[in-house]
Amino acid sequence: MFLFFSYTLLEVINLNLSDSFFNKVEKKTNVKKDTILSLAKKLQGDNMKNEKNLREVIRELSNMTGKNVSKEQEDKIINTVINDKVPKDIDKMI
Repeated sequence: MFLFFSYTLLEVINLNLSDSFFNKVEKKTNVKKDTILSLAKKLQGDNMKNEKNLREVIRELSNMTGKNVSKEQEDKIINTVINDKVPKDIDKMI
């Protein structure tokens, strides 16, 4: 669930998503659209490649979703983002 939400957040940055998409995400995560957009804003531009900023957002997501993220998982997420290996079909995961 946490990884799903992380990828969803990255999709928000790259796409103009509809309210129905946000409604699906909110149903699965209990995180509101405004919160998602606020977190996505933190990752715009060069911040997307800033490891410190990514770690902060991952920790915020971890707290919001109530999921513990190990150092190994955090490193894997950061490596995925920095190396542009985020799946492009996130909408299919919902």
